[in-house]
Amino acid sequence: MQFRLNKKTLTILIVLLAGLATGAIIGAFLAFTHDLPQIQSLENFRPHTLTRIYSVNKVLLDEVYLEKRDPVPLKQIPHYLRDALVATEDRKFYKHSGVDVKGIARAIIKDIKAGKFVEGASTITQQLAKTLFLTPRKTIVRKIKEAILAFQLERRYTKDEILELYLNQVYFGSGAYGVASAATIFFGKSVQDLSLAESALIAGMPKSPSRYSPLVNKELALKRRNIVLKQMRDTEIITANDYDRAVKEEINTHSRQKPNRAPYFIQYVKNNLEDILGASMLYKGGLSIYTTLDYELQQSAERAVTGGLLSLEARMEKNGIEDGPAQAALVAIGVNSGDILAMVGGRDFGASVFNRATRAQRQPGSAFKPMVYAYAIEQGFAQSQMLLDSPVVFKGASQGNDWRPQNFSEKYLGEITLRKALAISQNIPAVRLIETLGPNSVARFAHRLGIESNLAPNLSLALGTSEVNLLDLTSAYAVFARGGKWIEPYGIMEVTDHRGRVIWSAKPQKRLVMTREGAAIITNMLEGVINEGTGKKARVLRGPVAGKTGTTNDYHDALFVGFSPAVAAGVWVGLDPGGTMGDKETGSRAALPIWIDFMTAALADGPHRYFDLPDNVTKVYMDPDTGKRAAEGSTFAVTALFKKGTEPK
Repeated sequence: MQFRLNKKTLTILIVLLAGLATGAIIGAFLAFTHDLPQIQSLENFRPHTLTRIYSVNKVLLDEVYLEKRDPVPLKQIPHYLRDALVATEDRKFYKHSGVDVKGIARAIIKDIKAGKFVEGASTITQQLAKTLFLTPRKTIVRKIKEAILAFQLERRYTKDEILELYLNQVYFGSGAYGVASAATIFFGKSVQDLSLAESALIAGMPKSPSRYSPLVNKELALKRRNIVLKQMRDTEIITANDYDRAVKEEINTHSRQKPNRAPYFIQYVKNNLEDILGASMLYKGGLSIYTTLDYELQQSAERAVTGGLLSLEARMEKNGIEDGPAQAALVAIGVNSGDILAMVGGRDFGASVFNRATRAQRQPGSAFKPMVYAYAIEQGFAQSQMLLDSPVVFKGASQGNDWRPQNFSEKYLGEITLRKALAISQNIPAVRLIETLGPNSVARFAHRLGIESNLAPNLSLALGTSEVNLLDLTSAYAVFARGGKWIEPYGIMEVTDHRGRVIWSAKPQKRLVMTREGAAIITNMLEGVINEGTGKKARVLRGPVAGKTGTTNDYHDALFVGFSPAVAAGVWVGLDPGGTMGDKETGSRAALPIWIDFMTAALADGPHRYFDLPDNVTKVYMDPDTGKRAAEGSTFAVTALFKKGTEPK
């Protein structure tokens, strides 16, 4: 039987379906628009409240605010800055009605393929709507609201008015809101006086303000600037000659940022929060940011660094060393929780904002050796085992050439225990050990301990030839102190909004990366560095401490990284860029005194604590030269730890 609709019934059905569809569209529109702000509110725009950053002991470290904001009319903004921003952010700005439909479709396809948001396709109008009225959170609902607001903005304002609002509102990094503020903060000049190259640099920054700030990373800022200039050339906004001249122009920044308490740490916190919450929330939200920094320890760290550099430079001057000025960095981490207690990224934040504690990649020298010895312990070696300390040639080990490593002292001791080899920092035993273990395996182990930089898996890795940053290295040492557990270092405990509600709190990653027994034994060996080896100066400290010196070729870098049961701290001293600090400016001489001064303060008031001693680890009096058991009370004996059943008989 066939079912047929007559014309009247069909007409009624169509009307009903159309009504339902219309109702659905209206319902969806009302659902998305009922809580949207009124565009008219732009006329009543007011600055947002201050964001305050506090230490763990409630000291106000810094106030973050926007009102480095100097609104300027569009006609006072150089045309190449306007054109550069349009070419970079929204080439069809003057053609669309607020939303680039084709761009959105293209972005949706890419997002679906990637399984996440990878491309936004937001027009300048949409970005303005988001900045003024919405949260930075990437959701479908927010994107729909953003599009609706963009249409409304386009109906109410002209294109030039929208562009003017955007140029005066958008965030450019380092506290700069609006192009006039960016011109002042980055180049110390008015926006009208910006060159083509400077305009292109500023135009390229909204994509990632913290990443492309020339005050943070000149290299990335330069690359981004040149991409913008190429886009301007390709779209014929500038000529090829203009392009050639602009790409040759150097970046000459002129920062007018005010100094603050713990400035390198504050910069570190701001960069992290820009990634977590977005720059708009950080600078507009009226937030209270509670950090892990202990301000009393921070002051001790700054005094220790200043004193150490003054002593070093006095020696450099006496020895006629003109390279310099010398730089230093210090970072301290709480062993139990991974919280950053103090951070010094250089001698003078006003002169250089580059953070040498978190961003600099330096060769650690012998400060890397504990990674090799710790892995050896994990693989069943005992600190009483003997290694051969004698001249050796590794055929084809250095880019196809023979490699002849040498001890720093140029003296060789023959058979030597693991403990003594580490304590006095002999190079040859460490190289022979990594050859036995395998450089790839040692590199993987170091990565597990928290070192994120690339490590070349070759024999010279044992001597610290691969570059690492000080924060990662110090965090790796903290693993030994806390029984084999790695905790992601963090500087922010929690963030509250202007009403006191917690909107973010720290949840650091944690993982067990080595055995508790292995951590206890390598800690004991690093105590030997201080009691018997290159770190003897630290014996003045109260309570048990452990650590290792590091020195690079030509005395370019000097390090000491060590820990107590409560605090791990790393110190780097050296030069930016090349040069030498002078003969005998080792980790023991240049870095260790700074570490001692800081740790004296760190250990002053805390309870007397001891390093972890697992049940299946035993203490043995050992001759450090022979690895054999020694009589209790022997003048030459040391207290060495062993896994039960592996101790010398």
